[in-house]
Amino acid sequence: MVLAVGLSAFSVGCGDGRGSRTDSESAEPLGVDKEVTVPIPAVTTTMVSPGDEPRSPLRPMYTPGTAQQVTLQTSHHIEQQINDQPGHDFSTPSLTIPMTAQTRSDSIDLTLGSVTTPDPVLAEALTGVGGSHAGFDLGDLGAITALRMEPHPDTSNTARSALEQAFYQAVYRSIAFPDEPVGEGATWTVRQDVSGGVALDQVTTATLTKREGDRLTIELKVRQTPKSSTWDLPNNAGTLDIQDYSMDGNGTITVDLGLPLPVSGSITVGGHQSYRDPHSASVLQQTIETQVSWTE
Repeated sequence: MVLAVGLSAFSVGCGDGRGSRTDSESAEPLGVDKEVTVPIPAVTTTMVSPGDEPRSPLRPMYTPGTAQQVTLQTSHHIEQQINDQPGHDFSTPSLTIPMTAQTRSDSIDLTLGSVTTPDPVLAEALTGVGGSHAGFDLGDLGAITALRMEPHPDTSNTARSALEQAFYQAVYRSIAFPDEPVGEGATWTVRQDVSGGVALDQVTTATLTKREGDRLTIELKVRQTPKSSTWDLPNNAGTLDIQDYSMDGNGTITVDLGLPLPVSGSITVGGHQSYRDPHSASVLQQTIETQVSWTE
């Protein structure tokens, strides 16, 4: 049995740093000595209700060269128990990542500031990451289509991995707009595959609760469902049967159509999973909670 696996996205698409990694992650941290681009699975948006009149399309409206100062905060909590053995906490330290975002015609370039964490060992590893670069490639409706990572060449693997996991969480907590015009009260869904040992179908339900000019307040509800009944263990170590899988979450974000990243908001996703070894009576149980927050 593995020691730990983060199966919530963000940690959708994110490992916990001690266990398996998703198909979108390499065996080594990304961005070693050069920029690395990782494609993100496409999203499908479906209108549920167009909302009240007046209605208009929601589209990013920033011009190339628009700059924004924003801070990303992420946390990932995971507890694991095998059979009746004592439980173990495999949580990874929270990160606070100040950054400057600058827009291009179809992407966002990010320059990181001084990244902080309450964990003293990781904090020391992160001392040299200020000035590192990352970025998002975007579709017409605001969906992130690729993640770009370019840490400083002398950044340690520990720091690279922590940054990588934080940005994966942010990517899979992002939102795409519907193609149709909408007004206040509009609801739409965003469906996306999350690749990994357990392939997940993630559905985010978004509701436009308030609009003041270009500033939108959007409530989000997230649900993840396994696409199969088994989990393929890392390194061809076999499979586990999925006995129970429950991952749900909610939050609210505020976005400005004239700016590239959310100006505020927080999304929390958590739940419980249970897996059984088909060749023994061993049962692995995990309780997971992740949070992604944005502030200006």
